[in-house]
Amino acid sequence: MGYAMSRFEVDSEMHDEETAMDGTSSSERNQEQSVALDHEISHLTKFRSSPGEMIQRVISTKSNRPISTVKMLSAREANCSGKGRFSSQDCCHVLSRYLPANGPWHVDGMNSRAYVSQFSADGTLLVAGFQSSNVRIYNVEKGYKVQKDIHARSLRWTITDTCLSPDQQYLVYTSLTPIIHIVNVGSSSVESHANITEIHYGLDFSADGDEDSFGIFSVKFSTDGRELVAGTNDSSIYVYDLDANKVTLRLPAHSNDVNTVTFADESGHLIYSGSDDNLCKVWDRRCLVAKGRPAGILMGHLEGITFIDSRGDGRYFISNSKDQTIKLWDIRKMSANAPRAFADSDWDYRMDYPSHVRNIKHPCDQSLSTYRGHSVLRTLIRCYFSPAYSTGQKYIYTGAYDSSVYIYDVVSGALVAKLDYHDSTVRDCSWHPIYPILVSSSWDGTVARWEFPGDAKAPALARKRSGRSYGGYY
Repeated sequence: MGYAMSRFEVDSEMHDEETAMDGTSSSERNQEQSVALDHEISHLTKFRSSPGEMIQRVISTKSNRPISTVKMLSAREANCSGKGRFSSQDCCHVLSRYLPANGPWHVDGMNSRAYVSQFSADGTLLVAGFQSSNVRIYNVEKGYKVQKDIHARSLRWTITDTCLSPDQQYLVYTSLTPIIHIVNVGSSSVESHANITEIHYGLDFSADGDEDSFGIFSVKFSTDGRELVAGTNDSSIYVYDLDANKVTLRLPAHSNDVNTVTFADESGHLIYSGSDDNLCKVWDRRCLVAKGRPAGILMGHLEGITFIDSRGDGRYFISNSKDQTIKLWDIRKMSANAPRAFADSDWDYRMDYPSHVRNIKHPCDQSLSTYRGHSVLRTLIRCYFSPAYSTGQKYIYTGAYDSSVYIYDVVSGALVAKLDYHDSTVRDCSWHPIYPILVSSSWDGTVARWEFPGDAKAPALARKRSGRSYGGYY
């Protein structure tokens, strides 16, 4: 169902021979590594996921492969770091080798598509959103027990996005309307029926209160919890001030649907956006000289952007696209203007992506690296950096239309794991911020948990076969 460790890491852990356990020769491995990303971010990633300098001095290796866990533990016992414990780098070097690829184990299931699955920032809660109007919050430390079952208000077609506040006291959920609803998830009541058992406050993003004016695809809290940023299908970005209870900024940001928005870092000054106009844009709220003018534009995708995830440093982010790729970006390479669209295709992403355009490169591609293998069809499939604490953001992972979760190495671009279980599109997935646990949510209605090494008491699920056919595109 997946590889517990990546190809190079398994080889390093078990032996130092010329042929790895999967049969690849050293020349084949070197060929793969020869296309590795050569950029500042690759050095930062390697630094964050490599052993500390003190341990590296003591333990000599014959290759660039990771130092084995046994040797790392021996070095810790010998106090090679001089601190009596592992440094954060040492922890990442050990933990990043063990991928959450065993299982899966059941978390929840409904007769409705699962659109969202996200761990809270501290990993104690899991949020899952379903098309049937349910948003469920699970207590991870109590065996994924349902802590809050929210029945959404004014739902149109599906839950498109959810987001927990930084203090984890409130949750917002969105649909294809200009109203974002906010719920107090810290209350004692488990069942939360809109305006029956609890109030679901409506935050109106429209200027005239017209609930048919537009829909919201993406929403994020600012780090201080005082603002929300939203991307909409009226080609705009909205910023809502929760203290003032009003929209404080509307940017006519793109020429098509804004499918994804996120804050670049903790400051809240920079915002990244991605649209069906194929462009990623960077917005600096400190210097919006002209209305709708971004700080910069990043070109390279041939089709619409479905999701953006920031590395959190205000410099790098990744984007998932309907051109069946993930791209890695450095905003220092952005342009002031974009030329006319490279390709205006009539392709509909409810259909298979045309094979003859899969390897076409944008003539003005500004991305640092491109990751291929997964499929992005039918819905706004999401991608992320792996956690900084446990992996040093060494990996990129994504759901896929082919019912799998893909995990790529950021530097080499290699596919290090493919998790197969679901019977329909995996729209969202989330890697626990501390432990090697990953949760995936699928249109087959299932939320599943992947782990390393896994809980032997919980039997792995048989592959789900629903036989259902789905329409819809969001």
